[in-house]
Amino acid sequence: MILLQSPSRFLLQILQDRVLSGDKGVDIDCHTVEFDDVRYHIQFSMRNPKVMVLSVALPLPPPEAMLYDGLPLGAIEAIKAAYGPVVQILDPPKDGFDLTMKINLTKLPPDEEQRNAVLTQIASVREVVLGAPLKLLLKHLASKTVAPNVDKLVALVHRPNESFFVAPQADKVTVVYPMRFQDSIDIVLATSFLQEFVEARRTSALNNAPSCLWSPVPPLELKGVPSDALNANAVVFPRHVEGKKLDKTVWSLLTFHAYVSYHVKCSEGFMHTRMRRRVETLIQALDRAKSDAEKLKKLVNGGSFKRLSLKNDGN
Repeated sequence: MILLQSPSRFLLQILQDRVLSGDKGVDIDCHTVEFDDVRYHIQFSMRNPKVMVLSVALPLPPPEAMLYDGLPLGAIEAIKAAYGPVVQILDPPKDGFDLTMKINLTKLPPDEEQRNAVLTQIASVREVVLGAPLKLLLKHLASKTVAPNVDKLVALVHRPNESFFVAPQADKVTVVYPMRFQDSIDIVLATSFLQEFVEARRTSALNNAPSCLWSPVPPLELKGVPSDALNANAVVFPRHVEGKKLDKTVWSLLTFHAYVSYHVKCSEGFMHTRMRRRVETLIQALDRAKSDAEKLKKLVNGGSFKRLSLKNDGN
């Protein structure tokens, strides 16, 4: 199984190249799109080659998603805490985007290891912004408390016009993912894939992992919320968010739907490849059988026999 990485490889490569280029550089004005419709607009100017303007467009939120000034809860505070003086938030953001930041590369740490860590963190702006409310809720779970002024069921955006739901409690946090697949084959593959999570947790090596269940009917946490999807839910306990586990847990939960969808499509593509190979093998077998039949027919039709008579035998 392939785990999706938090840093944008394209964005990280541009940042590293600009740092290594010194004062030299060219104008850059490019757009890039990542999974779940997260879009970036990257701009560098030769007049100020060490300053990058980065604009981020988040997935279109559904009506029930919790947003503040167009951004998830706690996103501004998370950006300031993660980047410090390196990043300045521009208000208002550029048209068509939800967030615009000015990144000053001259304020990066002089130590190479620390500098690369900050660049990687900048390239992970998607996790910092979209994961801010989830990280806030899980931080309170680590201290076995519930975040104040938060509803019993919190809707967080993670895909265009789709949200997942978080039910925070003092001793656990339940995360529910309504998964809507257009193809019936995808539904079958997704249920089989999700069942593997259930079976894997029964092994001794993974019995402490968060429990993952699935059902075609909404769980109790979504009572009153209309749902016509396959529902998967994960239960997170304080031991899953202790120390350095927090960031990994946030990213895994944030991209769980994309993770399942990715492997469903990979499985479907793999089966199509196997079927095409099987058909090609059968066609080759039929071609060989046809060739052998034609050779036999030519052998029978092409043979000659000499007719013998009694008269000839007597002579």
